[in-house]
Amino acid sequence: MNRRELIASGSAALLGWSAASAWAQGYPDRAIKLYQGFAPGGNADAIARALGTELGKTLGQPVVVEAQSGAGGTIAATTVARAKPDGHTLLLATGGHAVAGALYNTLPYKTVADFEMVSTITYFPFLLVVAAGSKVQTLREVLSTAQAAPGTVAYGSAGIGSTHHLAGELLAKLARVNLMHVPYRGDAAALTALLAGDVPFIVAPPTAVMTNIQAGKLRAIATTGPQRWGGLPQVPTVAEQGVAGYDVRSWAGLMAPAGTPRIVIDRLNLETQRALQVQTVRQRLEDMGGEVRGSTPEEMKGMVTHELEKWQQVVADAKIPKQ
Repeated sequence: MNRRELIASGSAALLGWSAASAWAQGYPDRAIKLYQGFAPGGNADAIARALGTELGKTLGQPVVVEAQSGAGGTIAATTVARAKPDGHTLLLATGGHAVAGALYNTLPYKTVADFEMVSTITYFPFLLVVAAGSKVQTLREVLSTAQAAPGTVAYGSAGIGSTHHLAGELLAKLARVNLMHVPYRGDAAALTALLAGDVPFIVAPPTAVMTNIQAGKLRAIATTGPQRWGGLPQVPTVAEQGVAGYDVRSWAGLMAPAGTPRIVIDRLNLETQRALQVQTVRQRLEDMGGEVRGSTPEEMKGMVTHELEKWQQVVADAKIPKQ
């Protein structure tokens, strides 16, 4: 490239940046739609509303949360992936976003490539829970029984292909035991089965079981994150009980359609970090059992990519039928 071409190229780039900058100064110029893929009133909905309310204050436009439930969050993700990439359509993605990418044969979008990551919002572990009257005191006891009598120890989850299900499959893989999976229609049904004695333990999020733990009806024998969970600091992690490298957490994060200008992504990231420092927002997220933690767009992309690859391997190893 000669000097004249270099100058022309640089001028074009500068003009492009200037145009994008000028456009972004007027962003947002209308309400922002924040989609989440699960039922109204659930965890994802509550997280979206807590964050969206605060973002609306600093962005100067309302953030309207819309639930498009079904198919493990993929309906909402499809809507956002196909939306105009102008920052006015966003996705509250959860850990199920990576699970769906591993579980479904075909999706109308690419799990990572069709989205711009904005920031993570919160992480929370799952709990391995037994009935209060169970003789089982530790996860080590469960695994010892599974090793001595393969195929005799069952666990319940919120359904085939749920993160809860795959958490159990990863446990079986890393502990080198055989566990029978018993799927139920959601956390409430799995909890009912546990209380009825139909399964010896279940994998569930804190919000689904803490009321019964506090009431003395259930006991947590392990948490699935890399460190003990602040809500039950006396309960050891799975890794502490002999399953090295085990780490399963669900998460929530903000995404936009691929092609959304970086200057808009940076604005959204900045306002998200600010929102996560607001005490009422943090308290709401922590009350749900979450660890509040923002990120850069690059950090979130790396995390989602890693989660996708992890669950793809678990699905393949467990021979879980693709949906």
